[in-house]
Order: sequence, then structure tokens, then C-alpha cells
Amino acid sequence: MRDLTPELVEFIRRTSTDLPKDVEERLKAAVEKEAPGSAARGALETILKNIELSRAKSTPICQDTGTPIFYVHYPEGWSTRKLREMIRNAMVEATKKSFMRPNAVDAIYDQNSGNNLGGEDFPTIHFEEVDADQPLTFELMLKGGGCENVGRQYSLPATELGAGRDLAGVRKVALDAVQKAQGQGCAPGILGIAIGGDRGSSYIKSKEVLFGKIGERNTDPELAALEERLTDESNTLGIGPMGFGGQTTVIDTKITGMHRLPASYFVSVSYMCWAYRRRKMTVMGEEVIYD
Repeated sequence: MRDLTPELVEFIRRTSTDLPKDVEERLKAAVEKEAPGSAARGALETILKNIELSRAKSTPICQDTGTPIFYVHYPEGWSTRKLREMIRNAMVEATKKSFMRPNAVDAIYDQNSGNNLGGEDFPTIHFEEVDADQPLTFELMLKGGGCENVGRQYSLPATELGAGRDLAGVRKVALDAVQKAQGQGCAPGILGIAIGGDRGSSYIKSKEVLFGKIGERNTDPELAALEERLTDESNTLGIGPMGFGGQTTVIDTKITGMHRLPASYFVSVSYMCWAYRRRKMTVMGEEVIYD
């Protein structure tokens, strides 16, 4: 089996230092909506300058290089054990090269491993087998701690919010999550929302849906309409970039639905900061493609 560790180091570097173009373009559009000389416009202009400098200097976009979340779709016959080893070796090397800040802290003993590895759970790696003739793909999201801290999960009905077990209730709790986040999640943010599942699977799906590109809508017209509505309504709350007020609090919303038990109706809201770091690497024979 080919050793992809060097290619994965480059993959991590790109994810950490080079914000995807679709995110950058949405942030540029947001600048034009804010008043000249306002704190909101100044914050967005600083963000865009930071994106430009980090790309040019190959340095992390944010000092919090986030929790690494990998999704690996591997063709039949590949070893997940060896793929995991490559990813972990690449993470160690990327940390040595300062593409990643050492982030893995033992929660019991408060000790930093120094290399972004922690037991079997850090980084997070999800594997899914595909047909043998399909390419090997890696997807990576670096999810910062600030935005992770303001994620929320609701069990409907939520009587205090007047939220029932329907999409109207989902809308109410999602807006509540944005309101409570204020600027603490490094707005403008992106909402990943999962409806259904159990507590664990719902949170996983709410992050998984964030791998889609800005502006990609759910194929279900009702959910697509709710995605657009939540983005628009979040931007009427006046929170704005970094909580300074203004027109841009959320730049996109993504929703996915899941099956649930009759007794439960969970809505999980994962908030992603403006440093929306996610990339894809595709391996086809000797060719490696970075998206």
C-alpha cells in the first residue's frame, strides 16, 4: 500500500492556511453590506486581510487550529488501520512544521501531548468503504474551539421557546442558538443543523453537513427553503461580525434530516466560525488532487 503521509501533510497545510474560495467570496460580499467606517466592516476587512496573509505566508488562519475531523472514503481492499496510521503520522509532521498548533489536551490530567495526537479519538477519523473502482478520498475540517463552544442541542418540544416537534420548532431553536452565541463563535458563522437521530448521531451529522460548499442547498425543497430563511433571519438579529453589530451574522445554513425514535426529537446546531476550514483530497492511482 502506497504511503500517503507526505501528501496528507500537504493536505493539512492547505486546510489550515488556505481558506476555500467559496467562503472567501461570501465574506467579500458581506463587506459590501456593512456601513463604511463601521466596526462590522472593519472586522470583515481585517478577516479578509488575515486570509490573504495566511495564504501567502503558509501560516495558520487562526491560532486555534481546531479539532481535526477526517472523513475517509476508501476503496474495497484498503487497510483502515494503515490509513489511520498515515493520517496520524501526517498530523505529527504538520504540527512540527507549525501548520497545526498542538491542541490535544488530556481532559483528566490537563497535559498537552504536543503533537495533536490523543489516544484513539484525536484526531477524529470516520471511515466508509466504497466500491473498488472508486477513488480514495479524504475530507478534513478543522473546527475551532470557540465556535464549538456555542453549539447547542435541543430536545423538542421546548416549551420555554414555544418550539414544537416540527420545522417551525426547528426554526425557533436554531434562531435561539444564534442569539445565544452572539459574537462568541467568531461570527459571521455557518450553521450545521441535524434534525432527528439520538444525541450522539445528531451532533455528528450536524458537523458532517458542514462539509458541503457555501450555497449548496438540501435537495428537499422544504429544507432548502428553511436553510435560506434561517440565514436571512439570523442576519436581522443585529449581532454582526464578531458581535460588533451589523448585517452579517450568518453566511450560510445547512440542514440534514435523520430518523428518530418516537420518544425523541433532537435538533443539534453546530456553529462554524468564519474560518471555515475544510478541504478534500482525492487519490487516483499516482495522481493526487487537492480541492
